[in-house]
This record gives sequence, C-alpha cells and structure tokens, in this order.
Amino acid sequence: MRFSPAVALDGLDGLFLDVEGVSHLWGGEAAMLDDLLARLERWGAPARGAIADTPGAAWALARYAPDRTIAPPGGQAPLLAPLPVAALRLDEAAQAQLPRLGLFQVGQLLALPRAQLARRFGLSAMMRIDQALGDAREALTFRRPATPWFERLAFFEPISALEDLERVTRDICALLCDRLEAEGQGARRFELVFHRLDGRDQPVRAGLSRPGRDAARIARLLKPKLGEVDPGFGIEIVTLWAADVEALSTAQPSLDADGGVSLEEGLAPLVDRLVNRLGEDRVWRADPHQSHVPERSVVRQAPLDPPSEDAWDPDRPRPTRLLRRPEAIEVTAKLPDDPPVQFRWRGKSRRVRLAEGPERIGQEWWRQAFDAIGPGKVRDYYRVEDETGERFWIFRAGLYGDGETVPKWWLHGLFG
Repeated sequence: MRFSPAVALDGLDGLFLDVEGVSHLWGGEAAMLDDLLARLERWGAPARGAIADTPGAAWALARYAPDRTIAPPGGQAPLLAPLPVAALRLDEAAQAQLPRLGLFQVGQLLALPRAQLARRFGLSAMMRIDQALGDAREALTFRRPATPWFERLAFFEPISALEDLERVTRDICALLCDRLEAEGQGARRFELVFHRLDGRDQPVRAGLSRPGRDAARIARLLKPKLGEVDPGFGIEIVTLWAADVEALSTAQPSLDADGGVSLEEGLAPLVDRLVNRLGEDRVWRADPHQSHVPERSVVRQAPLDPPSEDAWDPDRPRPTRLLRRPEAIEVTAKLPDDPPVQFRWRGKSRRVRLAEGPERIGQEWWRQAFDAIGPGKVRDYYRVEDETGERFWIFRAGLYGDGETVPKWWLHGLFG
C-alpha cells in the first residue's frame, strides 16, 4: 500500500503493482523502484523489479532482462525481442516445442506470421504475446487490504440448523456494531461468511443506504438470505466484516413526539430492505442532469443521496414517465407543421383535444460527430391531451421541406 493501492499476487514469488499516476511522489519511476527494492532487501527479501505498460511485459523484464529495467511508454517490444521465449509465460508444451524449431527469442516469434503461430501453437500463445505487447488486456485480481472491522466466532460443535444460523448472526452483528459504536464509526456494507467443515465458504451480504451500526437492523437484513446458505456437514466458523466505514456521530432522539420519525427511523430502513431484496440497480432516484436532450436530462442516484443542485425548468414540464425508447406513432395533422389532431399508438386511435407546443430540441452537436447533425435530428415536441384526459409527450423528428428525410412522429413519454 505504500507504493500502490492495487497489488496482485503473481504465483509464490512475485507481485504486480499498478503504479500508474503515483511515481511522481518518489521523483520518477526509477527512484520509486529503487526505494521499493531497497526496502525489500533491508527486510531480508532481495528482489528484482521492472516497470512496463503491461503486466506481461513487466513480468518478462523483471525475470529475464537486466534488473530495474524500465520500458518507455509503448516501447516494450524492442526490450522483449532479445529475451527467451519463456518470458512470454507460454504453456509447457509450447516452451518445449519452440527451441526444437529454432525459436529461442521473443523477437523470432514476433517476426513470424500470426496465422502460422496460431495454427501451430494455439490461441493461448497468441494471447500471451498480445498481452505482453498491450494488444490484449489482462485481468488481474488485486488483493484487498485487510479491514480492521472484522469479527470471528468459532464453535466447539458444528451448527447447521437455521435457528442456530440466525442466533449467531445476531451475536456477531452485536460484537462488530459495539466496536463501531465505541469508535464513533458506521458502515455501509456487511459480509457474513459461514465457513463449512469441508472448507467451502457461504457468504451472505447486506448493504445500507446510509452508514449505520444498529446490530438488530443489520441482522434483520441478513436474516432473509440465511435460507440460501447450504451448511453441508456443518459450519464451524462464522466471520463478519464491514466495509465503507466512515465517521458516524451519535444523534440524540427527538424529544418532540409530534415531530415525526427521522430519516434513519423511517425511510432508510425501507430503502435498505428494498435494495437487499431487489438489488442496488433496481432501487434508485431520478435526479435532473444538465442537458436539454430528454434522454440525457435524467441521471440515476442512490435513493438517499443528497439532492442535486440542478432542477428542471418549470416552464418546460417533462412527463412523469419517460419511455426507455420512443415508440413510433401514426399522426394526422391539418397542416405539415401543425400539431396532430389524431394519432394511433399501440393499435389504439386517439383524438387530440388540446395541444401545446412545439418545443424544438436539437442534438448536442458538441457531443457527436458532425455527420450526425442535421435537419433530420431536430425534434419538435408537443404536449397533447386526448378526449379521455390522458396526456402524452410526442415529437416530430425532422423538418418538412429539407429534401433529405421524411419527418416521423414518435411518442416519448406520459404525464401523470
């Protein structure tokens, strides 16, 4: 963590450190690498190191190039060329076969046609070459630093009954929440893990919309998920850790009985139950966003996040329900540029009683290529009401008389 916030294990004898954007804190990549290796040597763990654009190139240079090699941006290929083919982390079969064919160095492989290499040594060899050169991405599993907010319960006899799982859930939540309260902290994420006798883990997770440390409330959120836990031959250890920990002040309950409940006592528990039951991506709040294009004027926010400073223009009302995609409609109008007098949507014909508009909205030309801008992208929006009192938000895409496109009508939203 001193040198990088993202560290991944590389077998039993290596580490990958993502040092992008942090080398300036040491006066450059060379000074940072020298400091890291010097510290390891003082701790009795001498090591070699290298820096490159890709994990594959860094792995090869650290093991087969001169110590402390630093590849310039985009310049790993010349440094990899003289290295042995083992530097590419190929499988054992390829590493054994290549020397028999007279291919000893990476540069010799790079000079061969890709199709021939793929046919002879398989796609895995091509993937390793592309990962080293930066033509293919490589996924690393970064280690998560140990959290101090952790509790563990071990049992003399394994447990498996659901009521026992519920009891230990309440117990371990109380232990961790007591620590959080003593330190004036609260957490948003909790993970409860049941460790079985056969070594398999059964995790159960719960999240809060606002930092909290109420053990009973957290246990209630975890309880519905305990039925999904498979105890196998028994559970011998239970652990609980908290993440997204932050300071949480102790609030005094309101003395006014008529003042209503606080956010934590009213809406927040409801939101937490919905999020843990339905998922975080299904519970959200629509906030205004700085854009006059309808599809970009709304952004999703967590339900209890602070309200946005932006606001919708009251002079330009927007529908309470905006369709995911505008739906095509058939429109009848007295004149081409007049509002519709009748339209058909989803097989039902509706006669327009009142209409407001048009409100012209053009594309945000600074966000798109210029060939995507033109009369065909202009929208004229109308707010219309049919004979039954239902109100709709429809628009005409395109302009009459431009000679390029025929205007089309679409329904984009419904007013409540």
